[in-house]
Amino acid sequence: MIKEVENPVLETHNLTVVYDRKPAIWNIDFTLPAGSIVGIMGPNGSGKSTLLKSIMGVVEPNSGYARLFNKPLDAVRKRVSYVPQRQSVDWDFPASVLDVVTMGRYPHLGLFRKLRSEDKEIVADSLEKVGMLAFANRQISQLSGGQQQRVFLARALAQQADLYLMDEPLVGVDAASEHAIIDLLKQMQASGKTIVVVHHDLYTASEYFDWLVLMNTRLVASAPLEEVFQEEMLRDAYGGQLTSMSKIAALLREKSFPMRHK
Repeated sequence: MIKEVENPVLETHNLTVVYDRKPAIWNIDFTLPAGSIVGIMGPNGSGKSTLLKSIMGVVEPNSGYARLFNKPLDAVRKRVSYVPQRQSVDWDFPASVLDVVTMGRYPHLGLFRKLRSEDKEIVADSLEKVGMLAFANRQISQLSGGQQQRVFLARALAQQADLYLMDEPLVGVDAASEHAIIDLLKQMQASGKTIVVVHHDLYTASEYFDWLVLMNTRLVASAPLEEVFQEEMLRDAYGGQLTSMSKIAALLREKSFPMRHK
């Protein structure tokens, strides 16, 4: 099921990335609505991270392209914030929390990256929103995994983008940090932002997202959550990796989502 959206905030067309002659993503074609919290889900190795990297130009697609706000990325880069996986970052790099979050303001600064008082206020406000203002002068290597993730989120907030692409922002965080991050994402949505999140936990998908992109190298579905979160589509995406299908089926019934069988 692929639902087309008028005036999408993000669209991909036949996006394909091949590593060592093996496709990581294959012919991905979808549109996403503005103002949603979108979950990108699928089994391990299904290409979720590669999809975000190709959209952001970190990985060059072999074919196809992405458009954001109906324009190429380079034309709207200030409006797009990318939060990579925490484990892909060198956390031993000598930088303070304040240094990292200040980087979120770089797209808005001039050649010499001189911070204005307005920029400093935005950085402080971003740190406060994620509960990390008291850690501003702490070295990032001294933080817990959940705290490091909050710093990454604060950097994204400081950019004041309209579209946020987040790769597994909830991995390695404790329950309190996870709830705080989700609450913040919903506040961002309420202010008109669009958030796209790579996520792995099917049990929380129905609580966190209102639109779901389901994939396994190819696109299985892209539509509102209640239309995608169905046993047939989950089986199509996860196949043999979905070992707890009976539990997922019970969750579907509990959430009153439709159960469709072939």
